[in-house]
Amino acid sequence: MALREIRIDGDPILRKISREVTDVNNRILTLLDDMLETMKYAEGVGLAAPQVGVLRRAIVVDVGEGSIKLINPAVIEKSGENIDIEGCLSIPLKSGKVKRPEWVKVKYLDVDGNENIIEATGILARVLCHEIDHLDGILYTDLAIETYDDDDEYYEEDRKDTEE
Repeated sequence: MALREIRIDGDPILRKISREVTDVNNRILTLLDDMLETMKYAEGVGLAAPQVGVLRRAIVVDVGEGSIKLINPAVIEKSGENIDIEGCLSIPLKSGKVKRPEWVKVKYLDVDGNENIIEATGILARVLCHEIDHLDGILYTDLAIETYDDDDEYYEEDRKDTEE
């Protein structure tokens, strides 16, 4: 496993559409392992392959319930809505309010190439949607209702509201 460089907003690769993974091989498995290590090192909760410069449909997530590696993930159902603050490893020192589904059902391939479905609510649903958007060249700032610098006084007030 190795740490990979996280691409930052302005890098054109972040705006490209990722290609489907057609063969779950050692190269893809190494990519997923590297992404997981990179995400944890950067103290993130999700990372998509384009964020490390690879245009393949692969993401990793870990919201504290164990890491999940998803190949060719696609949202197949969603419901409800939830507005909350998001950040992104590719957009450092910024955050924003984004509306996401409260519940999602995502189809994906696991590391053995088997098709699986995961249903998620809350933060896991948000992270899955955020990372899947990366695979289509979409950044949370494209969807944000408001954006903040992380030292912005308005952001601090919103954070207090959500922590109470």
